[in-house]
Amino acid sequence: MLLSSARASLAPAFARRSVSTIASKYSKAVFGAALAKSPATLNKVASELQSVANVIKTQPDAAQFITNPTLSQQDREKGLVALFNKVDGGKSSEITKNLLAVLSENGRLQETEGVIEGFNELYSQHKGELTVTVTSASPLPKDVLSRLEATLKQSQTAQKAKVLKMTNKVNPTILGGLIVDFGDKTIDLSALSRVTKLNNVLTQSV
Repeated sequence: MLLSSARASLAPAFARRSVSTIASKYSKAVFGAALAKSPATLNKVASELQSVANVIKTQPDAAQFITNPTLSQQDREKGLVALFNKVDGGKSSEITKNLLAVLSENGRLQETEGVIEGFNELYSQHKGELTVTVTSASPLPKDVLSRLEATLKQSQTAQKAKVLKMTNKVNPTILGGLIVDFGDKTIDLSALSRVTKLNNVLTQSV
């Protein structure tokens, strides 16, 4: 039933993901700088940024650091040193270090995760990959993911890609249904979305 809904709703449910314009600019800048150096540099920066993202996600103090807008410039500089020590002992490339330094200087450290996400999208496109993130309230069985993958492969966006990579992200707050993100598109078939739409209709009717 879920896959039937996804298949039937594919076209009308399309929406462009809300991507921070600021984060997008930084993503393009760091991607361009790494690519201009060499393919090896691009791969290294991609690996480093993934490590930065993992540290932010798994270590509360790192997450608190990048989201705290009240830190002084000196505290931010010290925080970056500590962050990179956790990432790889401070051995990250100058491109990766400069990215975080510029974000810090401009008071944009809170955009770090968005910048990394944007970079990853550009990196995947460069390699001919299309990463599809399927968000569900609970883990999806492999057969459901396989059928969903077969459905998505029929889309024009997927047919242009060399590789289709599927990941299942669990978020109980969507209540049920699915949210499918790929490229710059989102298919929102979540129960939460339907409840929100219903609430909007009821509010407007009062």
